[in-house]
Amino acid sequence: MPSRRASRAALAFIFLWFLLGGIAHFVFTEAEMRIVPPYIPWPRGAVLVSGAFEMLGAVALLWPPSRRAAAWGLFALTLAVTPAHIYMLQQPGLFPSVPYWALVLRLPLQVALLALIAWIALRPVASSSPAAPPSRV
Repeated sequence: MPSRRASRAALAFIFLWFLLGGIAHFVFTEAEMRIVPPYIPWPRGAVLVSGAFEMLGAVALLWPPSRRAAAWGLFALTLAVTPAHIYMLQQPGLFPSVPYWALVLRLPLQVALLALIAWIALRPVASSSPAAPPSRV
């Protein structure tokens, strides 16, 4: 069974990934909008809403009662942004500053991120309070 240290490291990684990623949506909005596939309406709104959800999910990971829901929400959000990764891979000429190998590597890295998020979502959440005795009916 993985150690508590591994669990905390994974949680910290996911927290920082989504917190910093969410902030980037607001700081680098125009750059983020360029990777939104043209068939997705309102690219600015999509970038800002997904950035807000990334930050919200990251913060919610830190509170044990909301951790599982936050992890599943971030899992769904990660799946939802997959079209942007595929679009970049299909249209590498639109992203000349990104090496092609990095575009190819994004998808397997995303699968690894999804696995890590799912691992956090499926782990038992440690309670900070002692377990309540079983109720007798």
